[in-house]
Amino acid sequence: MEKVRRKWLTGIILLGFLAGCSTGNAQTVEGVGQGKHGDIKVEVSLKDEKIQDIKVLSQKENDVLAEPVYGQLKDTIIAGNSANVDVVSGSTATSEGYIAAVKDAIEKSGLTLAAVKKANRKETKLESDQTYDVVVVGSGGAGFSAAIEAAEAGKSVAIIEKMPTVGGNTLISGGEMNAPGNWVQKNLGIEGDSVESYYEDTMKGGDNVGDPKMVRIMAEKALTSAEWLRDEIQVEFLEDQLFQFGGHSYKRALIPVRHTGQEIISKMKKKAETLKIPIILNTQATELIQDKDGKVIGVKAIHNEKDQVTFNAQKAVILTTGGFGSNIEMRKKYNSEYDERYKSTDTEGTTGDGIVMGEKVGAALTNMENIQTYPVANPETGVISLLADTRFDGAILINQEGQRFVEELDRRDVISQAILNQTGGYAYQLWNDTIDAISKTKEAHEDEYNELIEQKLLVKAETIEKAAAFFDIDVDNLKATIKKVNEYAKSGDDQDFHHRGGLVSLEKGPYYIEKAVPSVHHTMGGLVINEKTEVLDKNNQAIPGLYAAGELTGVIQGANRLGGNAITDIITFGRIAGQSAGNL
Repeated sequence: MEKVRRKWLTGIILLGFLAGCSTGNAQTVEGVGQGKHGDIKVEVSLKDEKIQDIKVLSQKENDVLAEPVYGQLKDTIIAGNSANVDVVSGSTATSEGYIAAVKDAIEKSGLTLAAVKKANRKETKLESDQTYDVVVVGSGGAGFSAAIEAAEAGKSVAIIEKMPTVGGNTLISGGEMNAPGNWVQKNLGIEGDSVESYYEDTMKGGDNVGDPKMVRIMAEKALTSAEWLRDEIQVEFLEDQLFQFGGHSYKRALIPVRHTGQEIISKMKKKAETLKIPIILNTQATELIQDKDGKVIGVKAIHNEKDQVTFNAQKAVILTTGGFGSNIEMRKKYNSEYDERYKSTDTEGTTGDGIVMGEKVGAALTNMENIQTYPVANPETGVISLLADTRFDGAILINQEGQRFVEELDRRDVISQAILNQTGGYAYQLWNDTIDAISKTKEAHEDEYNELIEQKLLVKAETIEKAAAFFDIDVDNLKATIKKVNEYAKSGDDQDFHHRGGLVSLEKGPYYIEKAVPSVHHTMGGLVINEKTEVLDKNNQAIPGLYAAGELTGVIQGANRLGGNAITDIITFGRIAGQSAGNL
C-alpha cells in the first residue's frame, strides 16, 4: 500500500512539473520560440485565466531591436490577454519568436484565456508643439553623431525616429570603418597607408563621380572620427584584426567587437542618454517647415501613426534619414534595373524620406541613378551575409561550374554584376577552417551560420567532393580550381584574377560553401551638401537652417561605395553637421 502511495505522489509531482509551477489558480509556465538569432525562452505567469507577467529567461537577439519587443509587445499581450498580436515593425523575426514562445507557454498551461475587453497599449502622448535648438531626423550613426556634437556645443537637441527602434542601417551593418594610419595597422605592422591613398581609392572606386573636396574631407578626418568613437563614445574595436574591403589598397577597416554595428549604436544611444537628448520613436517626419524667407525652422511629424506633432527648430534641422534601398518605387524611378527582382539588405525604414522632404523645399539632388548591390546576400531574404566576411581574408567565389570568375576583392558593383552573369544569377563562396581562423566570422556570427545551415544555403563538409555534391557543383572543375588557388597562394601570384590581398591555401578541410546572390545595399545619390553639410538648392546656394549627413546625401560615394566607407562617411559628416548647428 505504501509503495502504491509513493507512486501516486510521484505521478502528481511529475504532472505538476510538466505543467509548470502552480499555486492555487496561479501558475508560471515556460515557453520557447524561434527568434532571428536562436531560441527565445520566456516564463509566463498566469492567474484566473489571465496573463499576469512575461519574463524573458534567455535569448540571443540584437539588444537594440529586441527592446520594443520585450517592452511594448509584452504590454500589448498582457493588456489584451492574448498572444494574437501584430509584430513590431523593424523587429519582425524577434517579434515572431517572442509571440511563439508566449503561445507555447499558454498551450502548455492547458488554460483557455479569458476574453477581455480590448485594451489599448499605453502610449506616451506627446505635446503637439515642441521647441528645440536643433531637431535631428533619423537615429542611425549620422543622426547620433550630429545630435551628440550639437548637444555638447550647448544646444538643446531632439532626435525623432519613425521606427520603433533606433539604429537604422548602422545597427544591422557589420560596423567596419575605414581609417588610414589607424592604431590597429600599427599593431599589425601595416605600413604605407595614408590619407592620400585612401582618398585615391575612394575616388577611383566611385569612378571619380564623388565631389573631390568632400571626399578629401572624409579622408582627412577618417582617423579622427574613429578615435572619437573609441575615446568619446567608448566603442570597442578589435585590436588585432582589420578587413581589406574590395577596391582598397590596404587593410584599413576597423572592426567593432561582435563584428556588427550594434556596438556603435548601443554606445551612441548610451552617450545620448547621458547628455539627456530625447529620442522620440514611432515619429515619422512628413514635412519641413520654412519661414517667409525660406529658412527651415522645424519639422511636421506624425507620432504613433495618428498624432500630429510640430518640432520647432530655433537653430537647425539636420536630416539623417538614410537612403532609399527599401523603396522599390523610388529605386525604379531613378534606375529601372533595380525593380522587384532585387531584395534589399536595408532596414524597412530606408525609404528616402529625407531626400523627398529636402527636394520639396528646393534642395538639389545628384547621383540618384547610382544604386549599389551587395554581392553576397541571403538568396531567400536578401539580408547581407556577415558570415561571408571571410571573403576579405581569402575565401573564393565560384559558379555552378566550380570555377572562379572574378577577383574576390574587386568593387562590389563589379562582383555583383559578375555574379548575375553566372548560371542562375547566383554564386557560391568557399572557404576552409584556415581562412575562418583568420577571419573569425563563424564565431562572431554563429546565429547566421546556424540559420544558413537550416535553410540549406550553407554546407560544411570534410572533403571537397562532399561539399560540391551538396550543391551539385562540378566537382572536377572545382578540384582543378582549388589546385590552382593553392599554387597561387604558395607563389603569391594569382595569375587568373590578381587577388590584391593574396590567396590562402585551401588544401585542408573542413570546407564551407555558401550560396549567395546580390541584394540592393546602398544608394549613392541624394541631397547636395557643402563642407559644412548645409543642404544646397539648385542654384548651389545653402538652404538656411537645413543640414544633412549620411546616405541621403549624394556627393561622397560617387558611382559606387567601397566597403567600410559608410561608417566613415556617416560619423565624419554627422559630426560636422552637429558642429555646424552647434556654432549657430
